[in-house]
Amino acid sequence: MLRGLTTISFFADDVRAASDWYAEVLGIQPYFLREADGVPAYIEFRIGDYQHELGIVDRRFAGPAPEAPGGAVAYWAVDDVHAAFDRLLALGAKVHQEPIERGPGFVTASVVDPFGNVLGVMFNQHYLNVLGA
Repeated sequence: MLRGLTTISFFADDVRAASDWYAEVLGIQPYFLREADGVPAYIEFRIGDYQHELGIVDRRFAGPAPEAPGGAVAYWAVDDVHAAFDRLLALGAKVHQEPIERGPGFVTASVVDPFGNVLGVMFNQHYLNVLGA
């Protein structure tokens, strides 16, 4: 049985550059680093209310990795989708999907980070209700 997300892995050709970009986006440094051949091969950030993990994997060491975004988008909870979306664009991401209201209390948007990964952001009232319970 699935118990919840543990780590979402993104891929990058330059893990150091991805680490720097995500450190700026998240306002924190990665807590874990694994090197190979003297360069960062994998890093992890712990994020948010439940300390979910975002890993960045060097494509050279990842084994088979998608060349293009797949059929899934992971959405990270934010308080203001429009502000988060605009900030990501200002930091160099490209539009994947403009903010859309999906229903009362649910707004989503997504960008493609400078490394080719789709990063989703969502305001989700249900998330806040569960967090507050």
